[in-house]
Amino acid sequence: MQNPDMIRLSFFLSVLFLCGIWEWLAPRKPLTQNKWQRWLNNLGLVGFNSLCLSLLMPLMAIETAIWANQQGYGLLNILALPSMLEIVIAVLLLDFAIYVQHVVFHRVPWLWRLHRMHHADQDIDVTTGARFHPIEIILSMWIKMAVVISLGISPFAVLIFEIILNASAMFNHSNAKLPLKLDAVLRRTIVTPDMHRVHHSVVTEETHSNFGFFLSIWDRGFGTYHAQPKLGHDKVQIGIAQFRTPREQWLDKMLSQPFRRK
Repeated sequence: MQNPDMIRLSFFLSVLFLCGIWEWLAPRKPLTQNKWQRWLNNLGLVGFNSLCLSLLMPLMAIETAIWANQQGYGLLNILALPSMLEIVIAVLLLDFAIYVQHVVFHRVPWLWRLHRMHHADQDIDVTTGARFHPIEIILSMWIKMAVVISLGISPFAVLIFEIILNASAMFNHSNAKLPLKLDAVLRRTIVTPDMHRVHHSVVTEETHSNFGFFLSIWDRGFGTYHAQPKLGHDKVQIGIAQFRTPREQWLDKMLSQPFRRK
């Protein structure tokens, strides 16, 4: 597998471009903040997070998978399943792990302080899908590496999942209008923009629902599914009660939000 970083970057830029064009041509909800200021700071955070990972993490998920595969560690290495079946199982298990992680980051107070920076965005669009605090990104990488080792997931399956997770996060955060009938069909299996927009509502019970990033089956199966926002998608207020000034959308303020009470 040659240059997985370039493969991931190519998919990231392609999905960012396509979803950006889609939400520009067919917006689902009027924006309340300066779009270009938000994009500059949200994408600036992506670059900062990438730098932090490259400097602070000795290994990433794919390198961990290569090492675990060489050592024969993990459940899937023991079972020795056909390659395609292994990839399907790996994607399902990794997606479930991300769902559980997301729930925990909402339930544990000090983890929520990290994760709430993602929710402090007062509009939701394609760039919100990549807006996470660097400490949360590093913790998430360690969790993913632990899951990869324990399950024995192959490097190729990790790459496939990372592409799917990244693409689906940008897709379901997009401020893009999807026909209601198509949304109803898709959300039976995958998380749609309308489904995930509920998760970014300022209403607390809606904030703590719809935790899935790729597959919607986890929310439906574990009782965390919330179909629509109470006020409807046109009137739902995005964000959290704290950090509601425009200045809070700048990179320096976003980075300090977990350490401030107000």
